[in-house]
Order: sequence, then structure tokens, then C-alpha cells
Amino acid sequence: MRWADRSRDDAMIYFDNAATSFPKAPGVTEAMSRFLAEDAANPGRAGHRMAIKAEQMLDDVRLKLSRMIGGDHPDRLIFSMNGTDALNMAIKGVVPTAMADGSKPHVITTMLEHNSVSRPLQAMHDAGQIDLTRVSFDADGFVDPDDVRKAITPNTVLIVATHASNVTGTIQDAAAIGAIAREHDLLFCLDAAQTIGASPVDVNAMHVDLLAFPGHKSLLGPTGTGALYVGERCPEPAESCAAVEGQESTVRMASYIKLRPWREGGTGGDSSTPTQPAIYPYYLEGGTPNTVGVAGLAASLAYLDDHPPTEALAHEQGMVQAIIDKLADDERFTLYGTRDAAKRVGTVSFNVTGYDPPDVGSILDDSFDIAVRPGLHCAPYCHRVLGTFPDGAVRVSPGAFNSDEELATLLDALDQIAG
Repeated sequence: MRWADRSRDDAMIYFDNAATSFPKAPGVTEAMSRFLAEDAANPGRAGHRMAIKAEQMLDDVRLKLSRMIGGDHPDRLIFSMNGTDALNMAIKGVVPTAMADGSKPHVITTMLEHNSVSRPLQAMHDAGQIDLTRVSFDADGFVDPDDVRKAITPNTVLIVATHASNVTGTIQDAAAIGAIAREHDLLFCLDAAQTIGASPVDVNAMHVDLLAFPGHKSLLGPTGTGALYVGERCPEPAESCAAVEGQESTVRMASYIKLRPWREGGTGGDSSTPTQPAIYPYYLEGGTPNTVGVAGLAASLAYLDDHPPTEALAHEQGMVQAIIDKLADDERFTLYGTRDAAKRVGTVSFNVTGYDPPDVGSILDDSFDIAVRPGLHCAPYCHRVLGTFPDGAVRVSPGAFNSDEELATLLDALDQIAG
């Protein structure tokens, strides 16, 4: 079965998959309903078979996601509410409150970032907790890793970067940035919101210490799901920094601290300790998890076993290339980012001459039953560099289940709108 062959009963043509995938993978709805009807106990909170079965389901998904990203330790796969939750957990968990000499730690990020990276970092900067550098990108939408290198200072402790822009779709050279971080003994946090389940992600090959991602985009799972993978260079919660001194590759003591919990509360397995149990994953998983969401994610991962993400990415890139080829030399449109769809995920942004982006979005919705995303896409710094702030652009993001007929309808609609 080709990716685009799934039947669609809804009238809306959905081209907003960079926000969340739709429709979800076959079996997701059924798996969530079945879990609620049959197995919806609280995992780890009791020894009865329903609780044990729920815990086993979490562990199975934990293992599967760890293998997908090349992780060696499933217990370091921390379930989160979404990618934003995972990024906050990582950023606020590892950045020290001060350097050894009392000065402020320094963090490097990029102008491509989603607000899930930009806002927590800016808030920490505004509170006087960190110094912050944002590295820009070129006309094609790519960050030069050497610019990241040049931004490093003696106080730099963390580099945070997106793997692919949710505006331009451009896939960044995460491995090169990770290698620079490792060379300078820094932590590297990668936002894989737009790539997990689409473009390959390998935490070891990319030198990633902290990987954050949602389950509801290219993984085709439900909203309210996501994860943070904590690499081996972040010590176990019970370890002190001194316990890992002498390792071949350790980050500088100023930044090599154990993750602080983003939330604290019940973990079920250990109720005796006055603080969070000092063991992954429970150290960072306080509270009842979204078991019904993870049950849906389990179904989407099973679907991906039989429908490789590489096939979906090729399908989406083909659609993006068709859009680029149609609009690139048409003076009625302005395209952003590289014209080579092979260097993108399934995302392309543009503007229509004479129209504000929200107007184009409304016309497509009201007159053509086509869903796209106009505006700033939660990435205002990116739009400042592109020159599209404050109105933004129109973003089209094909997904696994869009058909060639739907694409033709979109291109015809844009031609009619542009006049």
C-alpha cells in the first residue's frame, strides 16, 4: 500500500502536518479505546495484573522509541506531554544556576528555533540566569556549524538546536553541530519535533546528549505524547559529578550536572523517598503518565514498522518539490528556503503577492476546504531573518496520507487566489 492510498472520508484537505499529523495511523483510535475499556489501570501503582500490563505497555514503547533513535538505554527514555515539555525538562534541568566563579552560564541556540526552545531560553536570559547567543542562518535556511563554533565562550555549557525548521523545512547538519559540542566538552540538545518518524535520527552518530520530540507529528500518534532521551554523558541521578571524573569524554564540571526534575510527585514504584527516586526514568516522570496516549503511540509505531518513515519522507518531499517547481519562478509568489526538497522535511513556506498570510489561509479554508498554517508558526526569530515578521508566511506541510489529487487541488487553488 502506498502512503497516499489511505481512504479519507472527511471533506477537508489537510496540509498542516507540521503542526500535527492528520489523519493518525490506522489502529491508533482503536488502541486508545481498547486501553480505556480494558487496561486503564495506573502503571506501577499496584501489583495487580491490570497495573502490571499498563506498565509493560509503557516499557515496550520506551524500548521501541529508544531503538528508533539509536539509544542504548531504554530507561533513559522519559515520557513527556509533548516536545515542548521535553525541551523545558532538558533546558531547565541541565543549565547550572551559576558557573564555578559565580558568573552566568552561556547557552547557544539558533534563529530557526520554535518558541518551545526560544521562550524558555529568553525567560532565563531576562531573569539574569544565562547569557544567550542566537546563531543565524543563510538564504537557503541552513545554519553554518562553524558559526556555532565561533559563538562558543569559556562559559558556554549547552547548545540547543532544531533538527529541521518548522518554517523552511530545512534539515540541519545536527551531526556537525553535535561534533562541535563534543569537541568543546559541551552538552548538545536537539529538537527533533519535525524529524522524528521522518528523517533518520541517531543520538550516538549525531553526538546528541538530550533529544526531545513529540509523538503526534511524523510518528502519527496522538497529541499529549512525547519523550526526552537523556544520553549517557548526563549522569545517573544518584551519581555525583565526582563519580564520573576520569571518563574519556566528560563535559566540563561547570555543566556536567545531573538533570534537575521538571516535576516531582508520585512514581508508584518507590513511595518512601522524600524526593524523586534517584533512578531513570522515574526521576523525571513524576505523576500519572498519559497511558492512553502512549497506547495510541504504540499502535502508530506498529504501523510504522510496516510503513517505513523513509517512504513517507520521500512521498512528502516529492510533494514539496512539486510545490516549489510550480511557485519558484512565478512572480506572484515568494518562496523561503532551499529549492531542493531533498534537503527538507515535508514543509514549504511562501507568500502570495497582494495578500496577507492569514487571508490566504482563510480563503483556502473557506472556499477550497484546504487546511494550511499561515502566520509566524511559533518561530518569530526565523521570520525576522526571512523578513516576513510580523505577518509571517503561508506554510504547507504534506503528510503521509496526502494524495496527488489533493496536491493538484491545492496548486489550482493557489493559482486562482493569486489571480
